[in-house]
Amino acid sequence: MAAPGIAIRGQRSLLRQIREALAGGGPAQSRLDMVVRIIARSMVAEVCSLYMRGGANDMELFATEGLDPTAVHVTRLKPGEGLVGEIMRLGRPLNLSDAPNHPAFSYRPETGEDPFHAFLGVPLLRGGRAIGVLVVQNRTERVYVDDEVEDLQIVAMVLAEMVAGGELISEGELKGVELAPHKPERLKGAKFADGLAMGVAVLHEPPVAPSQLLADDVVAEEARLETAISSLQAQIDEMLDGQHGKLADVSYEVLDTYRMFAHDRGWNRGLQDAVRNGLTAEAAVERVRSEHRARLGQARDPYLRERLHDFEDLADRLLRHLSGDAHSTRELPENAILIARNLGPADLLEYDRTNLKGLLLEEGSSASHAAIVARALDIPCVGRLSGLRDRVSEGDAVIVDAETGEAYLRPRLDVVKSLKARLEVRLQRRAEFAKLRDTPAFTRDGAKITLLMNAGLDVDLDILGETGAEGIGLFRTEFQFMVAEEMPRFNAQTALYGRVMDAAGDMPVTFRTLDLGGDKVLPYMEAEREENPALGWRAIRMGLDRPALLRLQLRALIAAARGRPLRIMFPLVASVDEFRAARALVDHEVAWAQRRGRPAPSRLDVGAMIEAPALIWHLDALLPMTDFVSVGTNDLMQYLFAADRGNPRVADRYDMLSPPFLRALESIQSACAETGTPVSVCGEMGGRPLEAFVLVALGFERLSMPPAGIGPVKQMVLSCDREAARRGVSALIKGSAGSIRNEIETLARKLYLAI
Repeated sequence: MAAPGIAIRGQRSLLRQIREALAGGGPAQSRLDMVVRIIARSMVAEVCSLYMRGGANDMELFATEGLDPTAVHVTRLKPGEGLVGEIMRLGRPLNLSDAPNHPAFSYRPETGEDPFHAFLGVPLLRGGRAIGVLVVQNRTERVYVDDEVEDLQIVAMVLAEMVAGGELISEGELKGVELAPHKPERLKGAKFADGLAMGVAVLHEPPVAPSQLLADDVVAEEARLETAISSLQAQIDEMLDGQHGKLADVSYEVLDTYRMFAHDRGWNRGLQDAVRNGLTAEAAVERVRSEHRARLGQARDPYLRERLHDFEDLADRLLRHLSGDAHSTRELPENAILIARNLGPADLLEYDRTNLKGLLLEEGSSASHAAIVARALDIPCVGRLSGLRDRVSEGDAVIVDAETGEAYLRPRLDVVKSLKARLEVRLQRRAEFAKLRDTPAFTRDGAKITLLMNAGLDVDLDILGETGAEGIGLFRTEFQFMVAEEMPRFNAQTALYGRVMDAAGDMPVTFRTLDLGGDKVLPYMEAEREENPALGWRAIRMGLDRPALLRLQLRALIAAARGRPLRIMFPLVASVDEFRAARALVDHEVAWAQRRGRPAPSRLDVGAMIEAPALIWHLDALLPMTDFVSVGTNDLMQYLFAADRGNPRVADRYDMLSPPFLRALESIQSACAETGTPVSVCGEMGGRPLEAFVLVALGFERLSMPPAGIGPVKQMVLSCDREAARRGVSALIKGSAGSIRNEIETLARKLYLAI
C-alpha cells in the first residue's frame, strides 16, 4: 500500500474528479456509488462508505465501495449506535487503528466489514449540524495521518453542500434523509418578555452561504482571504483602540481576548490551508467554522462556550468583509422573529424595531439585560429553548408564545388558528387598557397609586402619552452608551436628556446614572474580566473610581434641565459613604454651572437605588441624606439569595413572592414611612399584576414598570381593596414556606382582583 497521504494530489484533484463524474447525471444511486469509488481509489482505501441521517435520526448506509453492496439501504444504526453514531454525537472525526476493539463498535454481519481494522470517519456538517458520515477503512492496523483527515473533511464538507443543493441526490430520491428540520415542533422554554407573535425566522447574523466552493485560482483566492483578514483585524483594532471613549488605566483582558482570536495564528492558518487545498475563501471560513462548532459546542465550561460565540462572530464578520458588505445593516422582512443562541442588549437594539415582532433564544435568563430591553420594546421573548438553533432554518414559520414560555416551529394549521384567536383576545384587552389610560389609579378603598414608566430609548418617549403613565420612574441612561459606536460626548448626552424632559413635560423623570459593568460591557470601553461580574466593578463603583465619566454625565443632566426640576438616582449604592461621595459630585457640578452663570435646576432631588442588602440595615443613616429612594428588585433579589440572575441554572430558583424577600421589602417601606422619604419600586416586579398587588399590600404607592405593564397593573389597582390585601399578605409572609405565590394567587381571586 502507498505511504499514508501520498496518493492524494490535493483536494482539488479529488473534488474535480467527483464533479466530472457527476456531470453526466444518471440515477442517484449510480452517482453515489461513483463518488465513494473515486474517494476510495484516491485515498488508497479498501472501503469508502456514506451514511446519511434519516428523519428518525437513525443512520442509513447510502453507498459503499468495499463492503457488501446488498447492505446499502438495509444497514441502519440507531442514534448514537456504533462508530458512525459516535461521530454524529461528537460532531468531529474519529481515527482508529483497530476499530473492532473500540467500545462503541457495532458489528453488522450483513456489511462484511470483519477484516477491516483501520477506520477514519468524518461528519458531513451543515451549519454545525451533522447530516451524515463519510468513512474510509483499510485492513492494515494504522492511524490515518493529519493530511488524510484534512482531505476527507474537505471532501465531506463539499458533499454536504452537494447533498443540500440537490446536486448529488434529488429531493425526490432523498426519501427520509433529513437535511434540515421540516416537521412541526413545539419547544418548551422560559418566558422572558410577555406577548404573542407569529412570523418568519431570521437567524441572528447568519452565515453567508458560499455560492462557490472550489477556487478557480488558488493564488487569487489566497490574496482575497489575506485582504479580508487584514481588513477584519484593522476594523477590530480600530474598534478597540479608537481614541474616543477610552477609560484610562483599565485592563484590556476581555476585549483583547476577542482581538487575540482575530490575530490567532491557528485560526488564520486553518483558513489559509483550506484555501490552498482548493476551497474558496468563503468555503474555507465555513469549513473552519464547522470545526469550531463541533469542537467547542460540546464543552461544558461556560468560558469555552463563550469563546465559540467569539469565533462565530469573527467568522460572520470575515464573510461580510469577503462580500464587501462589512459595514452594512441587515434589513428585516415583515413579521421577523429573531432567532439566536444568546444576545447582548446592544445586539437587539441594532435591529429595525418596525419589523421585529418576536425573539427566541436558546440561552439567557429572564433577568438578563437583553430580556429587559425586549420587555422595554414590548417584544415577546422566550428563552432557554434547548436545541433551538439546530431545529430552525431561515424563513421557517415560527410562533412565539411568551404567555406560556413556548415556541412553535413550522406550526400546524390548528396551532396557527388558535394563536390568531388569542391575539384577537389580547387586542381586545389592550383596547380595555386604553380606555383606562386617563383614569387615575385609585384602589377601591381610596389609596392613590402612582404608576410610572421605565424607559431608556428614544422610542419610549413616543409612547409615553399612550401608556397613561404619570412620569418616568427610571430612565436607564446607559442604553445611549450601549448603542453608540463611541462614548457619547457632552452635547449628545445633553441633547438626549433634554428630549426626555421635553417629552415628559410637567411629569417627573428620574434619571439613573450609568449602570455599566457586569453583563453590560461596551465595545469601545476596555473591561476587566472578573470572576463574579455581578459582584464586581460596576454601576456607582465605576462612577466613583472614574469621577470624570460621572461628572461629565452629571454636567450634561444639569445642562439639559435648563432650570427645570431634576431628579438623579445612583445605582447599586452599597454603603452610606458611596452615596455621600456621589452626592458631593452633584453639588460640585451644580456649583460649577452657577459660577459660569448657567441655570441650576429649579429643584434638585438626589436619590439612591436600594439593591444591595447591606443598606437594609443602614437605612437610618442613609434616608436622612436622600430626597428619595427606589428599590431595584432585580438586583436586590439576586444579592439577597446569592443567585446570579444571568445564570439560568439559578436565576429562577428562588421566588420574589417568598417570605424573606417580602419581609425585606416591608422593612424598607416601613423605614421610609417613618422618615417621610418617598420610595418607589422600579424593578420588573412592579410591572406584573400579581407582584404589584403584593407591593400595594405592603404599602408601596409608587411603581415604575415597562410600558406594557401599566394597563394590566392599573386594572388590578382599580379592583383592589388595599386594606384587605394588606391583612391577607401580612398573615402570609409570617409563614415558613419558601414561596407563597400560590397562596397569594388564591387571596387575589378571593378579593376578586383582575390578575
